[in-house]
Amino acid sequence: MFTVYILRSQKDGQLYTGFSPNLKSRLSKHRTGKVQATKARLPIDLLYYEAYVNEQDARNREKYFKSGWGRKYVRKILKNTLHVKK
Repeated sequence: MFTVYILRSQKDGQLYTGFSPNLKSRLSKHRTGKVQATKARLPIDLLYYEAYVNEQDARNREKYFKSGWGRKYVRKILKNTLHVKK
């Protein structure tokens, strides 16, 4: 199973979109500071994920989420989640 996921930094509120064939392992690496892109933005929360059987489908979805239209789509589908105050 291939997963596309979206994380949010508790530190600065920024979103991070990623891809992994093993979401549990990848989240562990993010949370322990072993991923360069997110280690300065810890702690992070998993907000959303989608699972795919086909790797290329997942990679295409990740690419879409990182595009302008994709970022707008993510903010739309996570509208309530993104506005929740802790």
